Amino acid sequence: MAKIAINIATGSLQKEDIIVGIDLGTTNSLIAAIHPQTNQAIVLKEHDGIAIVPSVIYFDKGGNVVVGDEAKPYLISNPERTIFSVKRLLGKNYDDIKANASFFSYKIIDDENAKEVKIKIDDVFYSPIDLSSLILKELKKRAEHILKTPVNKAVITVPAYFNDAQRQATRDAGKLAGLDVLRIINEPTAASLAYGIGTSTKEEKIIAVYDLGGGTFDVSILKLSTGVFEVLSTNGNTYLGGDDFDSLVATFFQNQLEITDNDLSEDKSLAQTLRLLAEDAKKHLTNNDFFESEIVKKKVTITKKQFNELIKPLIDKTIVCCKNALKDAELQKSNIDEIIMVGGSTRVPLVKEMVSNYFGKALSDSVNPDEVVALGAAIQADVLAGNNKNVLLLDITPLSLGIETAGELMDVIIPRNAKIPSSATREYTTQIDGQVNMRISIYQGERDIVSDNRLLATINLKGIPPMPAGMAKVQVSFIINADGILTVKAKELRSGVEQQIEIKPQLGIDDEMVEKMLLESMNNAEKDIATRALVEARTEAEQLLKTTERFLQKNANNLINNELADTAAAMQALQLAITMSDKNLIQTKTEALNNISAPYAERIMNLAVGEAMKGRKV
Repeated sequence: MAKIAINIATGSLQKEDIIVGIDLGTTNSLIAAIHPQTNQAIVLKEHDGIAIVPSVIYFDKGGNVVVGDEAKPYLISNPERTIFSVKRLLGKNYDDIKANASFFSYKIIDDENAKEVKIKIDDVFYSPIDLSSLILKELKKRAEHILKTPVNKAVITVPAYFNDAQRQATRDAGKLAGLDVLRIINEPTAASLAYGIGTSTKEEKIIAVYDLGGGTFDVSILKLSTGVFEVLSTNGNTYLGGDDFDSLVATFFQNQLEITDNDLSEDKSLAQTLRLLAEDAKKHLTNNDFFESEIVKKKVTITKKQFNELIKPLIDKTIVCCKNALKDAELQKSNIDEIIMVGGSTRVPLVKEMVSNYFGKALSDSVNPDEVVALGAAIQADVLAGNNKNVLLLDITPLSLGIETAGELMDVIIPRNAKIPSSATREYTTQIDGQVNMRISIYQGERDIVSDNRLLATINLKGIPPMPAGMAKVQVSFIINADGILTVKAKELRSGVEQQIEIKPQLGIDDEMVEKMLLESMNNAEKDIATRALVEARTEAEQLLKTTERFLQKNANNLINNELADTAAAMQALQLAITMSDKNLIQTKTEALNNISAPYAERIMNLAVGEAMKGRKV
């Protein structure tokens, strides 16, 4: 069995080990490493010279999975079974994405009780973590094939605006793919490293990173001082990217062909064909003034001038984001030393022209914009391996810190390898009506079930005002100071009731114990995540049963007999499913109860609103 020797003070590995850098992207993903002879970061490419792995997953009817280029044709031939843009779903619940649900051609389950969205293929339910792990597995397999050696450790990049839940979801996806994720780093920081910025501890600069990818846009203002990157501000739009350029061109072609929106909603293959043709047109117009093609036996054309007129309002939106980012950072355009261009969509000439004109200076775009983030991640990986002595590595947390939540699950608040000092806050609520006390158990470790981790301390938060379950808001904060002392605070926000506890530096753990706990985590990753998925499915089902029961007690008189009978049968089926160890069965029965109750719940809600608004003018 391989050993993982780690220096707790620096977080660097104690022996040579390949650590890869991964750009897990919305549209495309890449993997990079440091070349052993040249010591330069390189993107790992197959013999055909292709480095990019499209972030696309296809499930056939036999349960087989295809990832990457081979999955792309199914976007047209079988869109309901082909997953794309899963990064947009990481760490999100249905409420977060329902306004844009029509963008996805696959089935996303509408379940307000679910902690995160679920995607249904046949009778199997997948989380965004499951799906992201399949992309990461493909990247891992590719790296092992090219490097001819096992790859088990990685640095993975995320947008600077990703919240704790999205970062933790990315870590979990890596874990499920069989990777020990040593660090999650911000994409703009990675891009800066790829340009050689930050590899000297004496350098001081303020950098703007303009990142226009396939599905998202963000701009980050970074301050580099003594080898440390600080994000001064970030701004952007999680639903603005090259896909939206394609969408405008597709609509332009749609109008030429006189195809209606209704035609496209009924024929998803035609919709995807149109989308992919629009993408070809966008790429062609980078170096040409005219594009012509044929679809459904009819000719379509677009000029570069027409294309620029279509997309200019979207680029204007990105410029507004740049203004807002500068304002938030309390800086002027003149304060920016360098502008780094990231993302394949920055190849569009009008994008470069408008960004350069706004900042009033030349852009840094010499590194392939598709590869720049992955290359930077590989450079950070080299730092963690202890090979690059120029970049400052702060002390890190040796193991994840979190608390126990419903179903004896570990909810990580500060992940392993977070830099010290560090802090993070999460909100929780009560599980039982009238609950006045909450026991908060603090654990250290990498396993999903708390009994497999190390109990550090407990806080008993007393005096919570009695409220219905879910109404109390308890804020739990973890703060690690520069000396490694962990302070945990718990505060009920409505009443102001508060408790806190301090835990000693390094939490009494040595390298050998860290190594043992990490190995156990890696060896049990699949089992742990399957257990977590089952527990979460049961918890969501139990919450739905309670909610439905309360709703029926209040509104039974407004339901017809068939609705009552169907609901009772669905509730009974769900209660039976909870007793079994089949996550997909529980989620199927949860979906069935939701489908039965949603129409009458909406009807009764509309009645209640109508009653409340009687006699009022709107």
